[in-house]
Amino acid sequence: MKYNFITIEGNIGAGKTTLTHLLAKHFNARIILEEFADNPFLPKFYANPAQYAFPLELFFMAERFKQMKELLHTKDLFQHITISDYLFTKCLLFAKVTLPEEEFRLYQRLFDIIDQQIIFPEVLIFLQAPIWKLQANIKKRNRLYEQHIPDDYLLKIQETYNSYIKEHGIKTIFIDATNADFLGNPAHFKVVLDALESEDTSLNTYYTLP
Repeated sequence: MKYNFITIEGNIGAGKTTLTHLLAKHFNARIILEEFADNPFLPKFYANPAQYAFPLELFFMAERFKQMKELLHTKDLFQHITISDYLFTKCLLFAKVTLPEEEFRLYQRLFDIIDQQIIFPEVLIFLQAPIWKLQANIKKRNRLYEQHIPDDYLLKIQETYNSYIKEHGIKTIFIDATNADFLGNPAHFKVVLDALESEDTSLNTYYTLP
């Protein structure tokens, strides 16, 4: 494996955590998982976004920073690869969608201070899926507070991710996850492994699943 730090990203319900677990097991890698369930503002945010967006995003940023700092700055003699199911910049991307302009400017000032201390992944695996697929996955995992996420919100998140990747020139492997079944279909998982082992030096590469 030529990469030491890999990040899986995508919209809500894209399948990030499932793929992260599979890759971590395959490569015997350290794993960093989003601890969303610990955020006390998440259910409140979905019920009342205007009131709870700012504390929600602040809590997420603090927790992600704590995770990244602890794991990425601690060497492991037996696990040389680290795989995360989120990009730290996710903090800023979601805040851009959820916060009004003045609050976002304040949030960005805090983010810029913290972001300088974060190690950036060598490659990003981005799972792309249409809104209907995201909604189907959200319904399937059955988290009560997620069941009424509007399509428009998911679309804004998707557009924000796409703009960020395009503007910042990140080494990205795009996977069309419309029909993804990484757990049940070994051929789908093999596409990801082949992409990571590819000698293609292009900034962006695109893969579809069989």
